[in-house]
Amino acid sequence: MLFRKSLRRLFAALLILICILGQPASTVYLSAGSVSGASPPPMPDNEETRRLLEQTLSSAEIEREIARITAEQQTLEAKVAGLEQQAAAKQAGIAETRERAGAVVRAYYMGERDGLLAAFLSAKSISRVLALVDYYEIIMGQDRRTLTEYETQYKDLNSTLTAAQRSSSELEELKTALEQQQKRVLALNEEIEGGIQSSTDPASMQRLLEEFGKYWENIGLHEVKKYFKALASAMKHLPEYVQGRDGVLVRKGMTYNLALSEEDLNSFLVSQNTLFQDFRFVFKDNSITATGKSGGLSLALTGHYTIQEKPVNGLMFHVDDVVFNGLKLPDTTRQALEEEFDLGFYPSRIVSFLQATEVSSTEGMLHVKLSLSF
Repeated sequence: MLFRKSLRRLFAALLILICILGQPASTVYLSAGSVSGASPPPMPDNEETRRLLEQTLSSAEIEREIARITAEQQTLEAKVAGLEQQAAAKQAGIAETRERAGAVVRAYYMGERDGLLAAFLSAKSISRVLALVDYYEIIMGQDRRTLTEYETQYKDLNSTLTAAQRSSSELEELKTALEQQQKRVLALNEEIEGGIQSSTDPASMQRLLEEFGKYWENIGLHEVKKYFKALASAMKHLPEYVQGRDGVLVRKGMTYNLALSEEDLNSFLVSQNTLFQDFRFVFKDNSITATGKSGGLSLALTGHYTIQEKPVNGLMFHVDDVVFNGLKLPDTTRQALEEEFDLGFYPSRIVSFLQATEVSSTEGMLHVKLSLSF
């Protein structure tokens, strides 16, 4: 009897142990250079569902843009209020100086300083002349200080008023942008809700969209930014690579021609960061495409270069499209990525007096014309 009880206990313990050890490990996808993350939701083949997913992603990103604009608006409102208070205080402080400066100007205009000149001319001794000179210098010095002080305060006040006006204009633009984005997100959410209700299984569709939204917020956006950050870091060192690579930069008289092949660029990127082992740039006619995939994540971006003159001459990369796991990101995300990460190329980092004047791309090659600027 005792043996049977012991046997049952041993069997129960083994069963519990098997259950514990036998739990299947959750599927994880590794992105090169990153920690493991949750697996992405499966991308459906149904075009309507994919459209809803893109709309969900757009809605989330526009909401993010609304939050950014709102925070910026609050900062600007505080700045405008502060500048207006400064302007009011400066206007009050300048009143006395303005009155003194006006008195000085009137004194010269009305001839009140002519008596000093007359006294100087009628002086009958050197000591009297010297005393009048000293007195004249004191008065002139005070007059100059008064006028200079007024001029300085006046310029400072105008500068503050101009800054307040500029900030107020920016604030109005932000308010307009905020209203537009709020209208966009409301319209999108209505479309999404309509799409959910018209689907064959609204509850399942709702869960899928929520799951995808959480995945984008927690992992997707981070992964996209990681690639852009790595690209921005690598592009800082591209001028050094170009300078040290034979045949890439060729001088012709007073101009230089830079011809960078996509093979050279891809090799350079891998040398900068192993993240780009599964990432590839392709040059086409006046467009540049980059694609990469790792685990359950895929990223594709398309863009083009333009010449920028100010504040610094260079080639500026503009993001035309970003596709994450087959879904196109909204314009707000593209703009935010372009503003946050500088993927530009600056010839002055090769030689200080070089400036880019033309840029184009053909199959497999990026062409840049550079000129000397002294």
